[in-house]
Amino acid sequence: MSAPRPRVYLSPPHLGDDELRLVTDAFASNWIAPLGPHVDAFEAEFAARVGSAHALALASGTAALHLAMRWLRLQPGDEVLCPTLTFAATVNPILYERARPVFVDCDRGSWNMSPALLAEAVADRVKRGRPPKAVVLAHLYGHSADLDPIVALCARHGIPLVEDAAEALGATYRGRAPGSLGLCGIHSFNGNKIITTSGGGMLVSDDAALIAKARHWAAQARDPAPHYQHSEVGFNYRLSNVLAAIGRGQLRVLDVRVAARRANFAAYRAALGGVPGLSFLPEPAWGGSSHWLTGVLIDPVKFGADREAVRRALEAENIEARPVWKPMHLQPLFAGCETYGGAVAEELFARGLCLPSGSSLSAGDRDRVIATITALAAPPVK
Repeated sequence: MSAPRPRVYLSPPHLGDDELRLVTDAFASNWIAPLGPHVDAFEAEFAARVGSAHALALASGTAALHLAMRWLRLQPGDEVLCPTLTFAATVNPILYERARPVFVDCDRGSWNMSPALLAEAVADRVKRGRPPKAVVLAHLYGHSADLDPIVALCARHGIPLVEDAAEALGATYRGRAPGSLGLCGIHSFNGNKIITTSGGGMLVSDDAALIAKARHWAAQARDPAPHYQHSEVGFNYRLSNVLAAIGRGQLRVLDVRVAARRANFAAYRAALGGVPGLSFLPEPAWGGSSHWLTGVLIDPVKFGADREAVRRALEAENIEARPVWKPMHLQPLFAGCETYGGAVAEELFARGLCLPSGSSLSAGDRDRVIATITALAAPPVK
């Protein structure tokens, strides 16, 4: 019996020599935690990279989103408009502050929140006398949402815009970084992201007061005193000096990592673009995608197998692939939440599959993915 072929992961960490050197420096200095010079440098370098005035390194992207929600002073029952097609971490911090999410469907062109449907939702909430307290926007799979109409809409109604750019570091929107156009932006350095600190996140903003307050909350909200004194609830959300050292090394190779993921997408599209019943998440005209994950849509009638059959076939070859995010309005946790639209997100979930897309993916392993998919495709009609 032959040994199983090596596992091909969806998006594994990809580390190099610089990260090891910087971590060794952190160990040599014995500045492990809390905070330290690598944290300060990582924040400054990251802010400069994404074009924001200020940055705060945190334990996770979720922590960054929570502090953003905290800054908005949400009250129980307040409503926040957010995408239905996203990961639950985009929405959970709304619940942390006892507010209520209201979901908005995506558009087919970018898989991100539909600006037209968002405008409809805002108008409807205002008409009801319940204007939203915020809009949380997610940039999915390395693609920026169409920001100009969303930013303008929020400005017109005085609604704070919080950008979840956890999946879109290295992407662009009309020359700017997603996450830098709203009140604040959120980035994630989870192990499966384009760059990683194993776990970690960043809150960025041009608002110095927001970042200063979030920094205070993230360090247990300790008052300035020689003893431990606290006047409000705080959190243990800061990033360690060791993990920040990893992040600094990763940030230096961000462009290389993005180029590798874009090359994966190009190779998949070249090999599979002509297969009947299989289509790719398009790159919107307004920006460049980092292609964090390559997403495909499978028409079971034209292709000859449905999304789940393709996923199982890949798994049988020891290849990891995952369905597109299950819409939030279909999740048991959010049963009863209002939703504007939803049919597009439901279709993308039913037909969408994310293929292995890591920056360390070898050409040989990518060919394994392609061969497995093409073997399932229906033979052409003669």
